[in-house]
Amino acid sequence: MKELKYLNKYFLKYKGRLLLGVFITIIATVFKLVVPMKIGDSVTVVKQYMNGEITDLVFVKHQLLINILLLLGAALLSAFFTFMMRQTFIVVSRYVEYDLKNEIFQHYEKLSLGFYKQNRTGDLMNRISEDVSKVRMYVGPALMYSITTVTLFIVVVSYMFYKAPTLTLYAIAPLPILSLAIYKLSVLINQRTTIVQQYLSKLTTFTQESFSGIAVIKAYGIEPRTNTNFEELAEGSKVKNIDLAKVQALFFPLMMLLIGVSNILVIYIGGSRYINGQIAEFGTIVEFLIYVNMLTWPVAVVGWVTSMVQQAEASQKRINEFLETEPTIQNLVEESTPVNGNIEFNNLTFTYPDTGITALKDVSFTVKPGETLAVIGNTGSGKSTVLELIGRLYDVEEGMLKMDGTPIRKLNLNDLRESIGYVPQDAFLFSDTLRNNIRFGKENASEEEVIEAAKNAAVHQNIIGFNKGYDTILGERGITLSGGQKQRVSIARAIIKDPQILLFDDCLSAVDTETEEEILQNLNKISKNKSTIIVSHRISSVKNANKIIVLEEGKIIQQGTHNELVNSEGYYKELYAKQLLEKEM
Repeated sequence: MKELKYLNKYFLKYKGRLLLGVFITIIATVFKLVVPMKIGDSVTVVKQYMNGEITDLVFVKHQLLINILLLLGAALLSAFFTFMMRQTFIVVSRYVEYDLKNEIFQHYEKLSLGFYKQNRTGDLMNRISEDVSKVRMYVGPALMYSITTVTLFIVVVSYMFYKAPTLTLYAIAPLPILSLAIYKLSVLINQRTTIVQQYLSKLTTFTQESFSGIAVIKAYGIEPRTNTNFEELAEGSKVKNIDLAKVQALFFPLMMLLIGVSNILVIYIGGSRYINGQIAEFGTIVEFLIYVNMLTWPVAVVGWVTSMVQQAEASQKRINEFLETEPTIQNLVEESTPVNGNIEFNNLTFTYPDTGITALKDVSFTVKPGETLAVIGNTGSGKSTVLELIGRLYDVEEGMLKMDGTPIRKLNLNDLRESIGYVPQDAFLFSDTLRNNIRFGKENASEEEVIEAAKNAAVHQNIIGFNKGYDTILGERGITLSGGQKQRVSIARAIIKDPQILLFDDCLSAVDTETEEEILQNLNKISKNKSTIIVSHRISSVKNANKIIVLEEGKIIQQGTHNELVNSEGYYKELYAKQLLEKEM
């Protein structure tokens, strides 16, 4: 139960509702107690009339009528308060589910980029959906039935002791055996539930990746192989679920057996004691039988509740693993720190913590507001890493990265990222309208600002060519657009923000040269007072930059203006000649 202690803060938060639920449960249980009492009284009255102890038939009928009315009233009131009890506990469980999902999602957002490289999307989704649902069952139904069971046992068994202490001891004698059996089975359930949840995460991850990459699967014609892999995972999941079900299946028969034993003991011991005159009223035996069977459902529910608690603990343990993960990138400064965009790399060396690959080695350069720096080089040379460090997606460990003369860690993280407009290499768009995808950079942007940003990104004409224009709904990850259109929408999303720093990570690779030139001209106007860094493989994208650096295996091997570099022997001149030749061909 130690993993579930995490939920105590939610129980404290909603303690008022929970205490009200406990109070209502007690009232409902008390009214339930009236039903066996009145049935026992009625049986006693009838028995006394048949034995001649009571001769007044009118009195008997009158007594039975009163008992029937009391039975109906107690049943209706018990039903009403039971309904209120369910409303109270189940609503609290939904509140906790809401709070926990929000907490997990907010924590996910805080976690660093390296975390997402080490964990699969399907597993993250499973923990915030399936695992939270298991926890909700513990907070709601499991807690509700536990309180109901405890209350019913206290009230009913106390009354049974009052009526016939010895008979009560015989009636509840099988319960310790039941408790021991439940404990033993609970250990097995906990172990097997953890394995089941792990398989569920694997299935979720596999299906999520398969659906996201369905185009590749179809293109390579590997549907049969993918289906086989899924069947193997599903088979493993089925086997583990069956193993769990076998253990859970022992609960109900075991409980029914022990309740049956209790009934036999009540009939035999109660009958013997009535015959011997140790129990005065025959109705007491009938009453006890009803009480024992009334306890059948709570006792039977113990198994179900135990199963839910074990599953919830296994799920909460998986949730806690992520909630206890601290983001490696922390906001170390609470006060606001405005950013002007003066970027300085000083002998910076960076090694990715998750892979151990050194992406940058002793890199130094500066970019001032109003300047454009271009970064060019082969794949894996460290170009994208430069942009990731400026956005503080990773922290610098060796060397120095300063912003406006201040080490980047000493800036407010929110202010830093608010000042950046970033267009990633892999243009990611949301399953929403084109308008909202552009507004993602500025939530309260007007229609005019959206259109202006689209025009500057040279995508406005494409958008108005769609049937619904800016209201066009995109497929998942923007799949309904071409590669070039996705890149341009991403550019529009960045520039509508009007940030101090613009970072473009090879975001014109899928755009034709004519459109590329139009976008670059627009960017020159937009970025007059901004710091701009353009990462690219194309000379055409970087030739107008104030300064160009060439990276190779994380080191700067060349730097200068376009004219300086094309007139110097080296990588840049060779690439320029090669691309010029390709263009002429």
